[in-house]
Amino acid sequence: MPDNSPRFIRLSETDSTNKYMQMVATSENAASGSVVVADYQTSGRGQMGNSWESEAGLNLTFSVLFLPTDLPAGKPFVIAEAVALSVKYTLDKHIPCVAVKWPNDIYYKDSKIAGILIENVINQGKISQSVIGIGLNVNQMDFRSPNSVSMRQITLINFDLMTILDNFLMIFNEFCRKINNSKFDTIHADYVNSLYRKEGFHLFSDSNGTFEAEIHDIEPNGHLILKKRDGSLSKYAFKEVSFH
Repeated sequence: MPDNSPRFIRLSETDSTNKYMQMVATSENAASGSVVVADYQTSGRGQMGNSWESEAGLNLTFSVLFLPTDLPAGKPFVIAEAVALSVKYTLDKHIPCVAVKWPNDIYYKDSKIAGILIENVINQGKISQSVIGIGLNVNQMDFRSPNSVSMRQITLINFDLMTILDNFLMIFNEFCRKINNSKFDTIHADYVNSLYRKEGFHLFSDSNGTFEAEIHDIEPNGHLILKKRDGSLSKYAFKEVSFH
């Protein structure tokens, strides 16, 4: 009988763990929960074509395959919520002040500590495959970007990468079970409660300029709803609004 257990693949280098995972999922019919982790990505990607800065061997750059059992195509954002929460809860064991910056960056205070790229496949009105790429700053001490931070910079501790990865996978597997059991409302409530700047009014900018608003809600498709001082609501897709 064929082995249908999740695969764990570790690479010294690849252009993109998401691309590698997509290849494995297609060519080898890989099981849900399979993981590709690379010591270095030559073309690490973020959302909307952003790049990801990571020194070889110091951080976690990996992709996970999730094959939902019955997830409607109209609920893709629950995967993003589950992944973001899994990263946050993993970090909560080691550092304080971790939040999810909409849609799925992970922040320590006002600095970015992790990024997520999710690529879904839809078949017959269902999400049949999700390849989830994660870049988590663990042991790197110097960044070109002034807005980046690592676990080691915060704690001065040198972390074991595979231990952090194992902790994440354990938490994420539980979220996968919740998705497969349609616990969407519970995941969404936890996500909203974990949002960066979820309390009070803050400055945002859109195509019309800068304004003050508070986070009102997140729609199932991931759109952000902001409530302005006058009580009016505005809805935004990713990249249509920015935080200050």
